[in-house]
This record gives sequence, C-alpha cells and structure tokens, in this order.
Amino acid sequence: MNWINSVVRPKIRSILRKKDLPDNLWVKCPETGQMIYYKDLEANQFVVPGSNYHMRMSAGARLKSVFDDAEYETLPLPEVPLDPLKFRDERRYTDRLKDARSKTGLADAILAGAGRLEGQPIVAAVQDFDFLGGSLGTAAGEAVIAVMRNAVSRDTPFILFAASGGARMQEGILSLMQMPRTTVAVQELREAKLPYIVVLTHPTTGGVTASYAMLGDIHIAEPGALIGFAGPRVIEQTIREQLPNGFQRAEYLHDHGMVDMVVHRHALRGTLARICHLLTRRDVALFEAKDGKLARAAPPSTIALSGNGLDTAPTEESEDLTSGAGNGANPDLPHRV
Repeated sequence: MNWINSVVRPKIRSILRKKDLPDNLWVKCPETGQMIYYKDLEANQFVVPGSNYHMRMSAGARLKSVFDDAEYETLPLPEVPLDPLKFRDERRYTDRLKDARSKTGLADAILAGAGRLEGQPIVAAVQDFDFLGGSLGTAAGEAVIAVMRNAVSRDTPFILFAASGGARMQEGILSLMQMPRTTVAVQELREAKLPYIVVLTHPTTGGVTASYAMLGDIHIAEPGALIGFAGPRVIEQTIREQLPNGFQRAEYLHDHGMVDMVVHRHALRGTLARICHLLTRRDVALFEAKDGKLARAAPPSTIALSGNGLDTAPTEESEDLTSGAGNGANPDLPHRV
C-alpha cells in the first residue's frame, strides 16, 4: 500500500490544490474602487474602462506605447556613486536602492530610448514613479542630461514623460544641484533648435516641476494629473485657506494657462507625432537605419519652427494645436508660444 501513499495521494492533492495566483491578477482603481483584470488594463494602456482614470505606467510600458511597433534602442546612462553621503534614516539608502531596483528592474528612476514615432526619429525618456517616487537624484540628473545631449547629437526631438515626487532627500544638496544642471541641458536643446516636449503625468511635483519639467516648448498633461511644487495639503496648512476644487490638477492648470494641452492617453501618441512633425517639418526619408541604429542620411532642409523659443515663422499655414476644438484648450486664455 506504500505506492498509494507515495504516488496516488500526492497526485490527488496536486489536482485538488488551488493554483497559486499572481498578486496583480486584479487591480483596484484608486478613484472608483473598481476591480479590473490586469491584462484588460494593460491592453487599455492602463486607463480604467468607464471612469477613464489614468493609472501609472511602468517606464518600459510607456516607451513601448510611444515608439513605432513598440521597438526602440535603450540608451546607456551614466554610472554615479550609489550613496555619496552614506545616508541612513530608518534604513540605509543603499538598501532602499536595492529594493527599488529589484521592484522595477531599473538602475534608477530614468529609462530612455531612441526610435521612431510615426516614422520620425525621436529620443524619449521616462521617469518611473515606482522607483523611489521618481525622485531626482544624482543618477537621475545625470541621466536626463545625457539623454538630452544624445538627442542633440542625433538632431532629433526630445520627449520627456515626467512623474516625480521631487528631489531625493537621501542625497541632500547633491540632489538639488541637479536642478540647475538639467536646466543647462535644456538650454543646449534650445540652442540646437530641437523641440523639447514634456508630458506631465500623475504626479509631477517638487524640484522636478521647479526645473526641467516646466521648461519644455510644449507641455502636455494627462487627465487628472497632479502637477505643482508643494502639494495642496501643504499649501492649505501654510496659508490656512481652502484651495479651489481641482487645484493643481491638469484641467485646472490648463484653464489657467499653465499647460498647453490635456490629452487622453489613447490620443497621446498621435498628438506627439503631429507636434514633432509640425515643429521640425523634416522629411522622414532624411533618416536611415545603419547597423540597427538610426542615423542621419542627409542634412536637414529646415529648422524647428515657433514653439521652442525660436522666432522663425512657418512657411505655410499649420494647425493651431492649442486652440482647436476637442483638445480642451480655451482660446480666450494665454497659452505658451
């Protein structure tokens, strides 16, 4: 009877035993409490059906959603000292970094890639909020600078997807130094006459908002995104007054001229492609692939038009992206030029 105990019973138990389910099989919407099947949510670009709540996307998923055929060249990022201040609060900073890297698969809060958007070469970078709140430290600052310079070397538009809680407190003044350093890199893009487009996602706050995230030529916000320096609760406690409804949300900021457009995630890729083409007016045939990488085939025949700080006027009429019907713009309010 030993064979019954050793063979039959274990097989019966394995059949009856419940199969282990992944932790993220179902996801709860933070706004409505609705439970969504993860694969359905992923197929819908992490937009909750019905409520249209825009949930956070990983950096990798974001880049795949932007580039043609979800294909891009991952750009190498500079290496920096992990813990220059030997910082420790409740835990060691190095331990927090290890956990964040294990959770996200990223070296730090920035992931960048180069590829094509509707046929046009671009460089894009994404801040991943799941990596220590997308905070700006030495590594993230160096990454932003390196990627902007990469866009200059490739002579392509640069798109940034911002999501951050601000400067990384574990790096102190070294973190704050990244604000002016990234600002200088933005100026390099401007001097190269290349479009710099910022997509503000939920949330974008603190030192990131106070530096490169608000220095773009075009600012696009996702619906419902919280955008500001200090959070609304901190402001209310400081001024001891109640803030207006929706204060610091994307729609409120658009109505008051702080962002150019509020664009649903499903329409974001097409909007970015249209803006890139309008600001550069380059023939896609000018670029070709060499050894699997994008390279310039011939000098560009035009330069970037208005919208990135240049005074050059368009040679023909172009669509006004800030006041057209259906994009949420208010023609009676001032918008960036």
